[in-house]
Amino acid sequence: MKTLETNDWMILNSIIYKIYTTEDADIMREQFLEQMKMVLDFDSADFFLADRKESKHLIRPVTYNCDDESPMYDEMNSNRGIVYSGKSLVYRETDMISDEKRVQTEYYQKVYRPNNWHYAIQMILGRNKEFLGVVTFYRTIGKDNFQYDDIFILDMLKDHLAFRLYKDGQQKDERAEKLTITEVTEKYELTKREHTILQLLMQGKDNHTICEELSISVNTLKKHILNIYRKLGIRNRVQMFKMIKEKE
Repeated sequence: MKTLETNDWMILNSIIYKIYTTEDADIMREQFLEQMKMVLDFDSADFFLADRKESKHLIRPVTYNCDDESPMYDEMNSNRGIVYSGKSLVYRETDMISDEKRVQTEYYQKVYRPNNWHYAIQMILGRNKEFLGVVTFYRTIGKDNFQYDDIFILDMLKDHLAFRLYKDGQQKDERAEKLTITEVTEKYELTKREHTILQLLMQGKDNHTICEELSISVNTLKKHILNIYRKLGIRNRVQMFKMIKEKE
């Protein structure tokens, strides 16, 4: 097994840091492929996400030194059972099928040969039985195959990437499920006064300010807030903000 140098560890730490701190997921994926050139020898790479509506369909490709056409896993990849398993793992394609048989497959002929690729190593990303995406690194014809040292490096990164993509998906679900103030008012049959108070709460105003604006007592406001919480089935403002969109 290869011994990683201090510089290698520094690069890996930088990659992991950017996985978690780069806000835009597409930019994060682009940076990931670019930084991987410093610790992994490859000629081309692609990073596809799983379509959450149809998990066996790959979308939003980010590529390095290749086009962004779908690698056609659905139609031809003999390893699709592994790809869509919902588990994170790293493997070389030659670990699944002999090189002699692989070069004769339709997948090799239609995907690898036109790009002058021969060997590939794949990082399958999954968490909680959900397939999240796949990263593939390619080497051109004439180069040696990927080694177990390369698997070791990608193994250290796969769970970090999977966790980031999983959390991104959860946040999108939460945003999609949020209701507007108007929708909440209609759905939970809030009164006009409760609707007004809810608007002010969602604007981040404190109780004292709301009481002054509406010319009501603190006790009256608290009763209205408790009624709103009761109707919405929540207990506090944190749950309120998770449930309701801040803007219509």
